[in-house]
Amino acid sequence: MRMALAVPAGSWLAHYEALAAPARGAVKITAVKALQLDFQTDGCLVRIETDAGITGYGETGVDAKMARARIPQYRLVGQDPLSIERHFQNMTGAIHPFLPCVPLISGLDIALWDLAGKILDIPVYKLMGGPQRDAVPMYSHGDFLKDMLTPASCKEWAQMIREQPEGFTAYKIEPTQALRSERVGPGITTAQLAKVAKGFANVREAVGDSIDIAVHCHNQYDTPSAIAVSRATEQINPLFIEDLSNSVEYSEAWMAIKRATRTPMLTGEKLELLKQYKPFVDNQAVDIIHPDISYAGGVSGCRKISDYAMLYRTPMALHNIGSLVRTYASVHLAAAIPNFYRSECRLGRPGRVYEKMALNQPPVIRNSNFQLPTGPGLGLEIDPAYMREHTPKGEDWA
Repeated sequence: MRMALAVPAGSWLAHYEALAAPARGAVKITAVKALQLDFQTDGCLVRIETDAGITGYGETGVDAKMARARIPQYRLVGQDPLSIERHFQNMTGAIHPFLPCVPLISGLDIALWDLAGKILDIPVYKLMGGPQRDAVPMYSHGDFLKDMLTPASCKEWAQMIREQPEGFTAYKIEPTQALRSERVGPGITTAQLAKVAKGFANVREAVGDSIDIAVHCHNQYDTPSAIAVSRATEQINPLFIEDLSNSVEYSEAWMAIKRATRTPMLTGEKLELLKQYKPFVDNQAVDIIHPDISYAGGVSGCRKISDYAMLYRTPMALHNIGSLVRTYASVHLAAAIPNFYRSECRLGRPGRVYEKMALNQPPVIRNSNFQLPTGPGLGLEIDPAYMREHTPKGEDWA
């Protein structure tokens, strides 16, 4: 019975431990550094260096200044990078003198998995026993839609997205895009709701039924207003509605909203570790959980969240507005977990700023699906010249 209950939660970790065993103790960590790029708005990169000349990259949910202040606390230098689970437990379990900084630990964990894959010459998703799928379905953003209240503008946007080579079939749009500069939240007025309803109706008319549209809130609404926004947008049959309640962590407000809406609900981009997702899953307060791999605990933390959600048959989507490092990490996790739904990404945007971070093989998205990387670790080789171009003056790896 105990063995049965351990599946699937223990199987992927046991698989990794078996692969890592022959190389234990062969490599040591020599340095852990951070770097801020000018297009990173919610984190920074971290780099773990080793005495074997192999380097692992991760992306955190904190800025470089905060990362540098807290990295020494986790005492990774001199350690075996393959002891990922031990490092994860040590970093997330320490309470004194500070509570664990999970968004920083998330980036360090990603870098450790990248390192492990490079040391063992295996992609991260294979280290976890994957892949469960041959490609990863992605979705994008409608923030380049100029005017939701004008049908002509919606049709122009619809034509633009149909011409993009990535072929995204799902986009999420903020209700506030229909309100322009009007202040919104925690309440919303009847007049504002009318504009929101009209804006989303225009988008649906422009894209037809071949493109899924999700409603993208940012935890700004009180309970009555959250219910009102949900009902105002139900007419277009949204793919999901995100972050409705201004109670970011679990509360009874989520249950009240869930009972009142017919649209699938999704939340979780700023929650940390399984303990903060557990009440949402236990109470079926949302239809889809939505961790960010750079906030919720990295590869290790998110895999544990996925395992628990699987017991309740709850799908898991992945939030991601990060660089290619976070995107590739998300793709590897998505490939390996059985209850994966979709992953957000910022690829396919004008100028292809994020794609240019790759040195030789840029990421490939076709028909809204990210093709799995085949190289070891994250399978991402970063272009150092492009990194220098986007490193602010005075900033460097440190």
